[in-house]
Amino acid sequence: MIEEINNCNKILQEGGLILYPTDTVWGIGCDATNTEAVKKVYALKKREDTKALICLVANQAMLERHVKEVPDVAYDIMDLATKPTTIVFDEPMGIADNLVAEDNTLAIRVASDKFCQYLINKFRKPIVSTSANISGNPTPKQFNDIDEEILKGVDYVVNLQDENKNPSPSSIIKLSSDGQVKVIRE
Repeated sequence: MIEEINNCNKILQEGGLILYPTDTVWGIGCDATNTEAVKKVYALKKREDTKALICLVANQAMLERHVKEVPDVAYDIMDLATKPTTIVFDEPMGIADNLVAEDNTLAIRVASDKFCQYLINKFRKPIVSTSANISGNPTPKQFNDIDEEILKGVDYVVNLQDENKNPSPSSIIKLSSDGQVKVIRE
């Protein structure tokens, strides 16, 4: 795993794209602070850059560095969640502009699997995590389901076994600074 983390770190530092296993499904990743790298993800997915992408952080401390104010309820949601849960926060900071939604929000998940946590800690910055599919196509459940175009379009494919036996996208919850909580995807 250390070799894979080092290989990914090198590609991320260079502004490249990785294909990697996450705590949910296989994801396309890049440096979430690099506008050019984020553009490559949108191009590979053939996705409008107005459709926001998810960003992974290693821990709550990294989350706090990239969101102006983390509402108290966010900590409760993270502590009580029984599956990977992405939270949409107001006023992200230190992130590529083209990753931030038009309403100045960003979907962020604290990674719950060891590979992602180690990788993000080594990289020391948030990374993009979006499902490894062309926009509009089904989300691949296993590595073997990933489209050839995606495999060829990334700079590095992580060589690790699927540990996730029942992969599914994360829940998404939107938190507003006015205290509103809205479930976007269960």
